[in-house]
Amino acid sequence: MNFMSKRCEICGKGPIYGNNVSHANNKTRRRWNPNLKRVHVIQNKTPKRINVCTKCIRSNKIQKAS
Repeated sequence: MNFMSKRCEICGKGPIYGNNVSHANNKTRRRWNPNLKRVHVIQNKTPKRINVCTKCIRSNKIQKAS
């Protein structure tokens, strides 16, 4: 089984780490993952499937394959 890396292959955006803070001010570690989608794109005139964040999709940094 292939596991998807949590990194955008266009801009390199990855997870950000921080704390959950409860009402009693208890702190536990957590992470925020980027919103990645696996899309068909045209790279170097060949179609590929890559992991891209939604910010790169919205800003047209990739050319989707039809």
